[in-house]
Amino acid sequence: MCGIVAYIGERDATPIIIEGLKKLEYRGYDSAGIAVLSDGLIGVRRDAGKIRRLEALVAEQPISGNIGIGHTRWATHGAPSQQNAHPHLSANGRVVVVHNGIVENYLTLREELSAEGVEFRSETDTETIAHLIEKFYAVEKDLFRAVQKTLQRLKGAHGLVVMSADEPDRLIAARLGNAGGVAIVVGEGEMFIASDVPAIVEHTRNMVFLESGQIAIIRKDHFQVENLAGKAVTPKLQTIPWDPVSAEKGNYRHFMQKEIHEQVRALSDTLIGRVDFDNYRIKLDGLNLDEQTAMSIQKIFITACGTAAHAGMVGMILLERIARIPVEVLVASEFRYADPIVGENDVVLAISQSGETADTLAAMEEGRKKGALLWSIVNAIGSQAMRQADGCISMQAGPEIGVASTKAFTAPLMDLYMLAVYLADVRGLLSRSRRIELVKDLLKIPSLVEKALEREPEVALIAEKFKDVKGALYLGRGINMPIAYEGALKLKEISYIHAEGYPAGEMKHGPIALVDKELPVVVIATKDDWYDKMISQVEQAKARGGKVIAVATEGDELIPTLADEIMWVPKTPWLLSPVVDVIPLQIFAYHIATALGLDVDQPRNLAKSVTVE
Repeated sequence: MCGIVAYIGERDATPIIIEGLKKLEYRGYDSAGIAVLSDGLIGVRRDAGKIRRLEALVAEQPISGNIGIGHTRWATHGAPSQQNAHPHLSANGRVVVVHNGIVENYLTLREELSAEGVEFRSETDTETIAHLIEKFYAVEKDLFRAVQKTLQRLKGAHGLVVMSADEPDRLIAARLGNAGGVAIVVGEGEMFIASDVPAIVEHTRNMVFLESGQIAIIRKDHFQVENLAGKAVTPKLQTIPWDPVSAEKGNYRHFMQKEIHEQVRALSDTLIGRVDFDNYRIKLDGLNLDEQTAMSIQKIFITACGTAAHAGMVGMILLERIARIPVEVLVASEFRYADPIVGENDVVLAISQSGETADTLAAMEEGRKKGALLWSIVNAIGSQAMRQADGCISMQAGPEIGVASTKAFTAPLMDLYMLAVYLADVRGLLSRSRRIELVKDLLKIPSLVEKALEREPEVALIAEKFKDVKGALYLGRGINMPIAYEGALKLKEISYIHAEGYPAGEMKHGPIALVDKELPVVVIATKDDWYDKMISQVEQAKARGGKVIAVATEGDELIPTLADEIMWVPKTPWLLSPVVDVIPLQIFAYHIATALGLDVDQPRNLAKSVTVE
């Protein structure tokens, strides 16, 4: 949630911060603002709505200076409005704050400060931070110590950057808990701060990430980091492999469309360094796994949220079928409250695009407390989920800007398949011939996805026919049941059409009551072990007057006699079929949303990285 950008150096901070905020707008777009320090005064410009409104405001009322902070908001406390937009000033106007997170005890703090005579100008929890810093600054006469004392009073998870008119040569950045990243980029005589990599990767790919409980003093030519106790910390320098161009939209209409088509490259990239093409073996060095540990694994708990959880459901089938290890999938928001029976010979595997999802990080912490081995599958290099894990598989998908995830869904499907093959091999469960077969199947997938993408015009025509529906039922079986869930989620996220994913065999136990000529039934009926059963569900839907849209395997002669519309995919090895079968469902959702004239990349009420519980 929320995007933060800050700059200190010799250049004008305003255009740098605004351009950075544009690249972070996927984190929240309810309001935006900027604060710049010049000639001993802090100038603030902020407004409700998207960055373009802030940009217009700054054009009308220019501000400039060599040090500044900016923010794009996903609202939690207080409706989207000008007064609730960040940055927030202290009462005397000498301290300004941008913040990502939730001050869980803000009501108590607000009452305390109000009793001391502070007048609040917003409904936000963040404003309490600005007033607390001012209060402690009056005593400490040092911004760093004032922020340090403030953090000690706050409950919850926080990422923040603070600027003071009385200390114009520095910014203070801090992180407490799982409230999203705080990255510092070291330039030539200048420093950049951001909550996510795309905002600052154009300046340099070398950066450091603050851990929870760390505070940084950032000047234009150097920075230093301490923990909350005041002990010096030496952070690790990370190199981000992303090309800045990859975070641009290019000739595509939307980032989502671009990222759908990037899946061929993303899937190829996720194989790099992981496949021994001479011996047809999988190598996952990032897991830091030895044979003894691999043999001792009794159970794997997969935890994730949203789209990543659907990937985990596919992963459960892959790991159980190939590696023969019991797997349980728990959505991360419920993991720690479920008190799962996790032991020291178990693995907690977290899947996250951003690596900063608060619920997922909390699930990892719970796994750590229970003594489990922690693994993660993460896209964002240097993210907290990557750093906290004992071993990690990088998706290598590149930056994903569209809020509705696409390539960061298919990449972990490949990673989970590789993990399953790797574990099965290490545990001695695969014959040489079976291992070679599994690896060869893996290598086919990028080209099969490319073939599926070539059918976008056909899928777009189907989408045009169904753009005005009020709801949809998605059905899948076996390894493609989670793909029904994911297809329905995509439609909901970007078109605001109610859609329900359901196990196809369960249709007769309730959802069939919904089927009529107005409700499209989207079925994943590709040629696999469940094909005959899916045909039965298609016939049941048609018998009730339902309109059936089928995802089907090229060359199938039966499905055209039953389905009203067909989205064709190439024949794919069934264990990897979800990677290919989801492609037309992504395209279908995308083209319905565009036909409705909706904001595909920034759908209402959503944010890319959910850093609050």
